[in-house]
Amino acid sequence: MQINNEKGSNPVDFTINSMISFTFIFTQSKQGSLTMGSTVNSPSTPIIIPSSPLQTSFIPKTSQLSIFKKKKPFNFASKKLVSCKASDRNQNNADSSSLNRFDRRDILLGLGGLYGATNLVSDPFASAAPIAAPDLSLCENSTVTSSSSGTSISVPCCPPKATNIIDFKPPRFSKIRLRPAAHLVDANYLEKFTKAMELMKALPDDDPRSFKQQANVHCAYCNGAYDHVGFPDQQLQIHFSWLFFPFHRFYLYFYERILGKLIGDPNFAMPFWNWDSPPGMVIPDIYVDPTSPLYDEKRNVDHQPPKMLDLDYVGTEELLSKRDQIKSNLSVMYRQIVTYKTPSLFHGAAYRAGDNPSPGMGSVENNPHTAVHRWVGDKREPFSEDMGNFYSAGRDPLFYAHHCNVDRLWNIWKSLPGKKRTDFTDTDWLDSSFLFYDENANLVRVKVRDCLNSRTLGYDYQKVNIPWLKNKPTPRRPGRGSGSGSAMAAETNTKTVIRNAFPIVLDKLVRIEVPRTKKSRTKVEKENEEEVLVLQNIRLDRDVAVKFDVYINDEDDETPTEPEDSEFAGSFTNIPHSHHNPGVKLDTNLTLPLSDLLEDLDIEGDDNIVVTLVPKEGKGLVSIGNIKIDFVRD
Repeated sequence: MQINNEKGSNPVDFTINSMISFTFIFTQSKQGSLTMGSTVNSPSTPIIIPSSPLQTSFIPKTSQLSIFKKKKPFNFASKKLVSCKASDRNQNNADSSSLNRFDRRDILLGLGGLYGATNLVSDPFASAAPIAAPDLSLCENSTVTSSSSGTSISVPCCPPKATNIIDFKPPRFSKIRLRPAAHLVDANYLEKFTKAMELMKALPDDDPRSFKQQANVHCAYCNGAYDHVGFPDQQLQIHFSWLFFPFHRFYLYFYERILGKLIGDPNFAMPFWNWDSPPGMVIPDIYVDPTSPLYDEKRNVDHQPPKMLDLDYVGTEELLSKRDQIKSNLSVMYRQIVTYKTPSLFHGAAYRAGDNPSPGMGSVENNPHTAVHRWVGDKREPFSEDMGNFYSAGRDPLFYAHHCNVDRLWNIWKSLPGKKRTDFTDTDWLDSSFLFYDENANLVRVKVRDCLNSRTLGYDYQKVNIPWLKNKPTPRRPGRGSGSGSAMAAETNTKTVIRNAFPIVLDKLVRIEVPRTKKSRTKVEKENEEEVLVLQNIRLDRDVAVKFDVYINDEDDETPTEPEDSEFAGSFTNIPHSHHNPGVKLDTNLTLPLSDLLEDLDIEGDDNIVVTLVPKEGKGLVSIGNIKIDFVRD
């Protein structure tokens, strides 16, 4: 088979099984975009591919074209069928750059149509490759920027280099370590924990087990220090995707093992901040003693105990009573855990080798995870350090207790009723890998598949009350019934309901009428497919704090909708972070479940819904490219 470009330049030839050959030839237009117009010839039937911009899913994304731009033309011939199985890459080989390696995606580009694809619309990269552990020798300083002030700093957060990498093996243990709730620990535990932290902070800065180096782990993986192996133009970012939960689980695991090693207690378990239950909705006392190694001075001074945490934090103080704050927090927890019923809704969007970073957050990462980071971070600091920025979050010991609770919610989510509350089975998720230093200062390569069950890693969580399971939001105006969406659209025409006017800049409250394609679905249909609202191409500067809320069929301009209301569909939030190219905006998506909400509002039979977007922080700094309703089956 041969593919010839209309203009012809730089052919790439393949011979497969000595019977089929094909050539890819790419040209660059004057505008800088690649185009291809090709005729495909094979021993059987010719196929004509019309000239068009290089944007079909058969061709790699713009970000993936660096392979072709940077490699010289090459010829490949073999008597055996080419295998698409990715081989292990030698992380210790300085010559393992993708510029000199025939990458798996190069093969998939040519073979996508030969391996079961029936048309060129199918995506040969749908199972292209898992994210590979980064090459530490290529780590760069992290750049921290502030769009508002125009300032930037370069932060060295790369780990020490290692000459050897070992693959992770599940630990052997005599009993399960129980991570305790931080507000419930006793004096004996606190003494042991404090000693472990003192010893970690006393280690030399160049020791990979030191507190400084452990904090730098988050900076490097989350603030632009690494690129994808094989894709030097693609930054590695473990937030805003399905990597969020497994990365942080392993991060905490090794941090905890180091603490235990330092005090000679392999059964030591660090505490979790139980902020999803009223007794834990303040910063735990063990973290607020200025003489303790658990203390961090870069925290919001207005949020010290007994100030209650706000899981719907918008950057300003809400004047709620303690009772109302608890109700709001529990409603946030119910919505973000109970109503998100599938792996992609809970974990986040798929993220594969060569993909653009930040395809879309899962439920807990978006909120309450982000709200806690923002609420703790010190607004007096130039970049909201420590917890308020990805690069510095790991410098606060409270970060690890916070993420222990996030990790605990992964366990809880899988224990709730629902046949789809399971983890992904996609091997591109299961085989994604990271690098961490263990308690013996060995560099260890881990895979997602090795951390799906916390008990396999030797730990679990202290059993505490989970009050939010009973805090289901309720409608503000119950009983409006079917047809209220259409009626509301008609009623609010004078308030300007937008129809197909994208992109939208969120500089004020905006209402959009969104059509529905399936109505009055049966219980079985709803169990098989979750109806979702998808906000596409949410664009903003990465280094700004942004929050906007999403309401469904809410027509009250006088009284704001709150998390305890069924009309409150969810929020979008952003923790300031950076990209190695400061000019590259965050471009992501938000997916919100609708099935339970539509049922609660009694509008399952409506032809459309009215979506209200309310900017709460960062007004005018974010735009949305499109809004639609879709259905999730995973």
